Amino acid sequence: MTNTTGTTGSAVEQLLARSHALGADPRFTNYAGGNTSAKGTGTDPVTGADVELLWVKGSGGDLGTLEERGLAVLRLDRVRALREVYPGVEREDEMVAAFDHCLHGRGGAAPSIDTAMHALVDAAHVDHLHPDAGIAIACAADGEKLTEQVFEGRVVWVPWRRPGFQLGLDIAAIKEANPRAVGCVLGGHGITAWGATSEQAEANSRWIIETATAFLEANSVPEPFGPVLEGYAALPEGERRARAAALAPVVRGIASHDAPQVGHFTDSEVVLDFLSREQHPRLAALGTSCPDHFLRTKVEPLVVDLPATAALEEVTARLHELHEAYRAHYRAYYDRHATAESPAIRGADPLIVLVPGVGMFSFGKDKQTARVAGEFYVNAINVMRGAEGVSSYSPIEESEKFRIEYWALEEAKLARLPKPKPLATRIALVTGAASGIGKAIATRLAAEGACVVVADLDPARAQAAAEEIAASTGAKVPADVAVGVAADVSDPAAVAAAVEQAVLAFGGLDLVVNNAGLSISKPLLETTEKDWDLQHDVMAKGSFLVSQAAARVLIAQGLGGDIVYIASKNSVFAGPNNIAYSAVKADQAHQVRLLAAELGEHGIKVNGVNPDGVVRGSGIFAGGWGAQRAKTYGIPEEELGRFYAQRTLLKREVLPEHVANAVFVLTAGELSHTTGLHVPVDAGVAAAFLR
Repeated sequence: MTNTTGTTGSAVEQLLARSHALGADPRFTNYAGGNTSAKGTGTDPVTGADVELLWVKGSGGDLGTLEERGLAVLRLDRVRALREVYPGVEREDEMVAAFDHCLHGRGGAAPSIDTAMHALVDAAHVDHLHPDAGIAIACAADGEKLTEQVFEGRVVWVPWRRPGFQLGLDIAAIKEANPRAVGCVLGGHGITAWGATSEQAEANSRWIIETATAFLEANSVPEPFGPVLEGYAALPEGERRARAAALAPVVRGIASHDAPQVGHFTDSEVVLDFLSREQHPRLAALGTSCPDHFLRTKVEPLVVDLPATAALEEVTARLHELHEAYRAHYRAYYDRHATAESPAIRGADPLIVLVPGVGMFSFGKDKQTARVAGEFYVNAINVMRGAEGVSSYSPIEESEKFRIEYWALEEAKLARLPKPKPLATRIALVTGAASGIGKAIATRLAAEGACVVVADLDPARAQAAAEEIAASTGAKVPADVAVGVAADVSDPAAVAAAVEQAVLAFGGLDLVVNNAGLSISKPLLETTEKDWDLQHDVMAKGSFLVSQAAARVLIAQGLGGDIVYIASKNSVFAGPNNIAYSAVKADQAHQVRLLAAELGEHGIKVNGVNPDGVVRGSGIFAGGWGAQRAKTYGIPEEELGRFYAQRTLLKREVLPEHVANAVFVLTAGELSHTTGLHVPVDAGVAAAFLR
């Protein structure tokens, strides 16, 4: 094996290829779960001598997307020497800090808690994974017996031990004592496999997982979760998703009692079948087991104890009752196990909410975290099914779960996370957002951390804009940042559908921007009734419909929120040949005042932005409005932007990004006590000064 002192060697290339292959298959491990390693030879940059090195996935990385910079690189001689100074299991956390003294050069990524497992096991390549089938055996009541039965001595049982230096010593000893073994099952946790080559390690990992899977399929009882409960079967898809959209704001408000959360909705067959079965209340109460699971899902979910046929109002009322009970239960769990050294409680709200017949709502600090939490609970359901099918599900003790959830090392990892962006956890819906001002607003909101719903009359353009906006943030999964939806804002049904899609995509709404519009520039005598109606249907009626549908969600959440109207300096400035457009802008401007007065009691701020003459990048101007206004002023269309700039006090042209800046300022939190305001973004038009 070649070195990696500045160039990528074969050991690293093989490790990354193996990691990607294993990480890409959800049967083998979950997002950011597990770790892989390779040992090889490098060069000491000081002495020029060969040194043995360990490359291992660093803390917080994901196998499926692992890059070389995500590897921790350590000198094996120094890691192995830590055995001589190991103070014992009661102080094993100190060994993580000791890894920093074993790094080769700058060492790459931060070493994870599992580093000892990879360094101390006498094999060139080691994989530690969290496959559902493996965890099912690891969490079965008779997991040790099953391990012997399934693998016939080629895989050895390791009793539950929290990840750390001692677990690494235990696995190393087991490998040495069992020369036939190709891996082990870690009680309550997962599997570890090894090999002399990267190919052999991957083959052994796959063999363990596939053998466990085949055993479970061949030996499981027909209905591991029991029979279907009457009234708990999945609702038809349309009814199910409509009910999910109606419940989502309530559920998000519950999950966000202590800290704002973004949501994700899952109504997969796995979830719906689990919730329809007789044993789901008992199993859900036992909680998840694998450390990767409950770190993201909490130790147990909130489960609605009503059938799918229950009235929506009954379910809503019950959710609030169950939330109070959940908070008390979680606080008691914390108090039972916390010590003087324990980190403070991180909040008592559920991260997983299960609604029979409807599906699962999962939550996190952003969409990706919420989505992954849901994926992990699906993993947990699969584990429960496997364990119940051949034995009974028996997760680790509650006290051990607490030691993982409130581990000082986990707290330190959380403390290292970057500071959230100003709009983190906020969910924005922007109308007319496929181009121009709307697109600039959506782009700015996403850049500041918001999840964005791009609504536009043309769904293809809306989706294209959403993907472009997501790409600009560097998102690996575009839908974690932005989604595109169709929205004819003049149609109540279309508006309701767009808001429903937004709620199902991200769990709720916080920030709504009424930007959709068009412009008809004609003198009074040439303005037709059709012109007038079209202008008012899209902008006056459309803004009203969007605000009304959004307000229902905002009020149900109980988290406050923002509604912003993109009005115009024309709402207060009287110009020629512009009766329909300017009148409807005045209508929008007064809607701001009316809604600010009405919605304030719910903590909802309503403000407006009054731009002037946004020519470049504007969909309205490109659609003929520019030519009409240029004709009115007797100038060439290409000079319209400069013309508007020269009539301002600042002599500056207004661009879509300037309007986006104003929306950000109004909604980012600094103006927490400002509502009913109109912010001019016109470079100074004295005739449009507000009085």
